[in-house]
Amino acid sequence: MINAQRITEEFARLASIASPSGREGEISRYLVERFRRLGAEVLVDDAAQRAGSESGNLIARLAGTREGEPILLSAHMDTVEPADGVKPLLTDGVFTSAGETILGADDKAGIAEIIEAIEVLRETQIGHPPIEVVITVCEETGLSGAKALDPTLLAARRGLALDTSGVDLLIHKAPCANKLRIEVIGRESHAGISPEKGLSAIEIASRAIAAMRLGRIDDETTANIGAIRGGQAVNIVPRRVVVEGEARSHSVEKLAAQTAHMSECFREAARLGAKQIDGQPVEAEVRIDILSDYPLMAVPRNAPVITLVETAASRLGRSIEVRAAGGGSDANIFNAHGIETVILGTGMTAVHSVNESVRVDDMVSVAQLLVETLRIA
Repeated sequence: MINAQRITEEFARLASIASPSGREGEISRYLVERFRRLGAEVLVDDAAQRAGSESGNLIARLAGTREGEPILLSAHMDTVEPADGVKPLLTDGVFTSAGETILGADDKAGIAEIIEAIEVLRETQIGHPPIEVVITVCEETGLSGAKALDPTLLAARRGLALDTSGVDLLIHKAPCANKLRIEVIGRESHAGISPEKGLSAIEIASRAIAAMRLGRIDDETTANIGAIRGGQAVNIVPRRVVVEGEARSHSVEKLAAQTAHMSECFREAARLGAKQIDGQPVEAEVRIDILSDYPLMAVPRNAPVITLVETAASRLGRSIEVRAAGGGSDANIFNAHGIETVILGTGMTAVHSVNESVRVDDMVSVAQLLVETLRIA
């Protein structure tokens, strides 16, 4: 039932439109018209300013052709950089970029698969429940579009987010995460003439990081320091440094504990680094900002939405791998809004790199699974 030529042409069109996060205006306009041609009622929400984009999120509603509980299909229209001038190349059934940019299969493969599945439903008149399609903006920059989406616009309480590598793969668990921004403020002084009158913010930060548990903490938790900025010149004891990091865990309690540990390392380093300057005690000031990045995603293994996809795969003579992932996605946000959502593999590989690719056969396979899922949903 899947039209391989049509999905090939659709993906090529989508991939040819540069849409890095924040610059989704052109692809949004294309998608509005494309979903209207599919017979959908289309809305672009008011999330643009809050998400930092040229466009809001696209919401397309297709009426059911039979009774049934609505189902959500989701993907995101933005990509990472470099994206300007992207030229998708098709060689022996595999899409790649010309090599200077990303391809954009993350997540345009998912969008193409959703569009093809709806095309097949229409032309074969397969019965299906109401379908809500949400294509978000700024997913790659902190799930900003999904966070700005008004969940009351959606009726579905179950969904599939097409946004991970692999085929016949479902992600049902993903961690919660915190971002940390720590500012250490010491005291500047000339490093050659009067170093004893300075209190080095870089030294304090270094002590804190050296004492910190980082990397893989346990089988559920990771932590990382990813950026350090500070100092003025090599001959000045640095007054200020800013450190940014993150912690992730499949346990809310472990995330809280790791975040507290990272924060305390800075406070303790400041205490240990205190000194007397001109007869007065001086201790570095530590300012810690903690931002909840995304909530925990933990869909039960026996959830109806998982059973639905497994049943569809079985009817096609296939089986589904169900497992956990190490990163967050829009699905974390949908689950937090009470929409039980799992992540379906789209076939994309080597994402976030110029080596990104996707096979046409894999997109056909995913679209076929979508059609069967919607048939029995």
